[in-house]
Amino acid sequence: MGSAKKGHIEKLLKKADKAIQEGIKRADEILDDAVELGTMTAKQASKTSKDLQNQAKKERKSLQKKGMAKITEGLTVAKNVTSNTHEDLETLKRLGKLRKSNIITEKEFQAKKKKILNRI
Repeated sequence: MGSAKKGHIEKLLKKADKAIQEGIKRADEILDDAVELGTMTAKQASKTSKDLQNQAKKERKSLQKKGMAKITEGLTVAKNVTSNTHEDLETLKRLGKLRKSNIITEKEFQAKKKKILNRI
């Protein structure tokens, strides 16, 4: 995995984590206000806060898992493209030999070559 791509993903995950933490902090402030207003007991607020933190942990793990899945997917696509490009270049070489041997015409070679180069 390229270090630039890994660094970019880590930055995004840190931003997401920071947003989750800010959300928890804001929710805790609202819970404190509810306790002060007497609409919620301190015990209820504490339990709700813990529930929110547990949910945040799940979200963080989910984000990390999704991030890693995207990185893996990107690597697979990159490997396939590289592999396909190599195969296409090998095919071009073989077609060139067929043309030199007069097995295919120049016109046939150029048509295949154009098709292959458009894929690369």
